[in-house]
Amino acid sequence: MTDSSDTSSPDTTEPPAEQSFAARFYQLAAEFGSTPALTFDGRTYDYAELGQLTNLLARHFLDLGVKQGDFVTIAEPNGVQFITSTIACWKIGAIPQPVSARLPGMELESIIELADSRLVVGVEVEGRASLPLGFEPPEELDDSPLPDCVSPSWKAPTSGGSTGRPKLIVSGDPSVYSATLAGLGTLLGAAAGETMAMPGPLYHNGPFIWTCSTLFAGGHVALLPRFNAEATLQLVAETKASAVYLVPTMMQRMWKLADDIKYGYDLSSLTRAVHLAEPCPPWLKEAWIEWIGADNLWELYGGTEGQMFTFLSGTEWLEHRGSVGKPVSGEVKICDEDGKELAAGETGDVWMRWVGRDTPTYRYIGAEADSRDGWECLGDIGHMDEDGYLYLSDRKGDMILVGGANIYPAEIEAAINAHPQVQSCAVIGLPDEDKGNLVHAIVQVDPDDSKALDQRELLAFLAERLVRYKIPQSFEWTDQPMRDDAGKVRRSSLQQERTKQ
Repeated sequence: MTDSSDTSSPDTTEPPAEQSFAARFYQLAAEFGSTPALTFDGRTYDYAELGQLTNLLARHFLDLGVKQGDFVTIAEPNGVQFITSTIACWKIGAIPQPVSARLPGMELESIIELADSRLVVGVEVEGRASLPLGFEPPEELDDSPLPDCVSPSWKAPTSGGSTGRPKLIVSGDPSVYSATLAGLGTLLGAAAGETMAMPGPLYHNGPFIWTCSTLFAGGHVALLPRFNAEATLQLVAETKASAVYLVPTMMQRMWKLADDIKYGYDLSSLTRAVHLAEPCPPWLKEAWIEWIGADNLWELYGGTEGQMFTFLSGTEWLEHRGSVGKPVSGEVKICDEDGKELAAGETGDVWMRWVGRDTPTYRYIGAEADSRDGWECLGDIGHMDEDGYLYLSDRKGDMILVGGANIYPAEIEAAINAHPQVQSCAVIGLPDEDKGNLVHAIVQVDPDDSKALDQRELLAFLAERLVRYKIPQSFEWTDQPMRDDAGKVRRSSLQQERTKQ
């Protein structure tokens, strides 16, 4: 372990055209040994120490029965153990499967069942190999490099689905460090000897990719335990970070800090502040362009599935206001409901596909893709301009965006409907200046029920079934059915009725 003031930087070398993640980290430990790799909670780990820790942990995973191709569910909060567990998986050819450390037991169990996880890290699970939060691998294990190994998929994050059940999005790419992956890291701001400030939760796909790309490049990740507006500014200033991961909710909270706080931190080191995950209001985009410079603010749009993504700078955005950019990888088109491609300026469903590869970019476990003739739709609605820039206008379904997190009403409704006193319910999003939306539940109960359903009782019930950010922030009670005879609910109408001025 090194002192956090150590800023030594190695001579950078071009990575081989292709090598396993395991081999890449062995190379980094050997050549970038004393270079800072990760700073968390005031402690900095260099590449040599990160290599030793992950070698120990990889052997411990092997002793627990993990084999090449197995899923390892990582339920660790932001911290060193999340990252060492991920790298240890790659060193033995396992597939890291990150989840929120705060998942309720029932939701975690359903994900573990989908993955058939060989090992669960961060929480003890009955009847399955598991390691508790804060565990340490046995010190007597060998910390030397292991035989080279490749995971068939380098990541398998989760996402809620419209069916009310989670799904795994298993990468179609093995754990192989290639020129393509190195190029993606460069695009995101990952660079040898440079610092990436990471305030986002690592179990989400964006923070996971940003963090891993920085480490692959030989860069330094400065990680927060959780997002805090001022702490993020302080982290950038103190580490002289050249890049930072953001979502618009973070940007808004940082912008709304008092001026003496907001402008009290030196952000001049930033050259790559990249935001994604939710729409960014034009006023907020303009404010950040004025604050850190148009050439330093970037936006990315794409799904965890990886079929296509767009990328644009603040300078491009000023020329194409409201756009999320042009495709950098893959292709995109806009179609009507019948699948007919629409002309520039016409709004329809956003369809995308991968190009330049023979295998899919992902596969689902627990869901089926919305596909047509090799194209897929993730549920977004938008249009393209004459120059090929994409603009998003809405979500095709009823998904609610809360602080950059995708929340599916059906998942929450299923949990509410499980309560014996609930007859039916509907979940919608209501506008919120801070997080974009708040989750609102309309719950039908029997007016003749002798024991009225108490909101505190329902909240306690949901806490056992839903992660905290999915639990509704507001409730209303009704004696009217929320669904028609066909079992359908018109959430858009319910939302409009509650947002009329």
